[in-house]
Amino acid sequence: MMILLVALLLFGGKGVPTIARTLGKSVREFRDAANGIKDDLSSNVGEFRNEVQEQIQEVKKRMDPEDFGK
Repeated sequence: MMILLVALLLFGGKGVPTIARTLGKSVREFRDAANGIKDDLSSNVGEFRNEVQEQIQEVKKRMDPEDFGK
């Protein structure tokens, strides 16, 4: 309550809603950017995982089980 009272005294009745609106937009933009980065990372990790799995399968195909007995 004290913070709201100080903000009201400093910025006036018309300034507080403008500041709150600007703060809300900033938080929304930050959240959208963070979600975009998270989605990009998830996509890249998934692609990397698929590439590794493909390489593992290729190595398994090339391996001869008889070579392990030596």
